[in-house]
Amino acid sequence: MQKLVFFIGVAGTGKTTVARKLSDRIPAAFLDRDTIGGRFVEAILELNGLDKRDRDSDYYKKNLRDLEYDTAKDVCIENLAAGQNVFMISPFTAELKNKQWIEEVVKAAGLSLHEVDIKVIVVTLQDMELQKIRIVGRQTERDQWKLDNWGNFEKRIEFVPQINWDIPSSSILVFDNSGELTEEKSEQLYQFVNEKQATMSV
Repeated sequence: MQKLVFFIGVAGTGKTTVARKLSDRIPAAFLDRDTIGGRFVEAILELNGLDKRDRDSDYYKKNLRDLEYDTAKDVCIENLAAGQNVFMISPFTAELKNKQWIEEVVKAAGLSLHEVDIKVIVVTLQDMELQKIRIVGRQTERDQWKLDNWGNFEKRIEFVPQINWDIPSSSILVFDNSGELTEEKSEQLYQFVNEKQATMSV
């Protein structure tokens, strides 16, 4: 079966790191929403006299947020239709609440939920300070707004979003990414993604 794996969580928890580790063993289209839409969103924000790094402004949420996510969704559909496994990296908080969203993605790719193995990995941390250290360490310009406004940006890093998709609970893994991403942890993640009905927890 084709695999469609979502790596979700707030900034700094290590979603991309976890996904990259798994991509060493599972070939997949690697779709990070920031990479897909980031340049366009920054340009539009600047054209409107706004901070290009600010993803919390009312303007972004009203005019650009869905545009960015829908573009990532379209790229996902094209890759599924082409027979590829797909890794999706982004919070997807609103999409996870919408039962029809995942059904629309799979149907638009000409597939059914019985033909695509959908997994959700919720990447969390136990330590807020570790989140900030990781955001500083990755040294990306888009993170500067978060650091400059840390008091407002700070969120519960153990946050697990509401997931209303029609998938078994065994296909959802809450993964604590504190500490080193060891080979043992990587193997557990690999087994989770590869199992049709996963029952493990990390």
